[in-house]
Amino acid sequence: MINSFFRLFINFLKGAVSLCLAIYLLIMPIGKSVEAAKTSMTGDYMKDTVSVVQKLKETITIEQEDESRPEADKEAVLLITDYISRYRNRSQVNGTLSFTTMQTALNSLAGHYKTFPNRPVPVNLKERLNEELSKAEELVENQK
Repeated sequence: MINSFFRLFINFLKGAVSLCLAIYLLIMPIGKSVEAAKTSMTGDYMKDTVSVVQKLKETITIEQEDESRPEADKEAVLLITDYISRYRNRSQVNGTLSFTTMQTALNSLAGHYKTFPNRPVPVNLKERLNEELSKAEELVENQK
């Protein structure tokens, strides 16, 4: 008889703990606010492309000895990530010549920053990036 009451009490205790846990898991997310990550992109493909091109051209011209160089490189990587994340999956954009040209340039620069974070951008890469970024800017301005 005591054994039966003990098993009943254990089952009741398991049920009570399960119920409390379920209620806690349901109520807990309500109390927290969720904020989306901030992005530097406006959603206007043409304006964003032109601003990214200008910012990256400025960044790659910064001299290696300049104290603002490491911060500018970090900002460039974030800008590249934001741009690609925003427009890669948009079918009305990702098939355009301006986007594919821009993506080629961004992949080259991001690859350099990831592989050689403390080295300056080589001259031949700077020249190629300037050509591709200028071409992408020209193409996007012609789409207007």
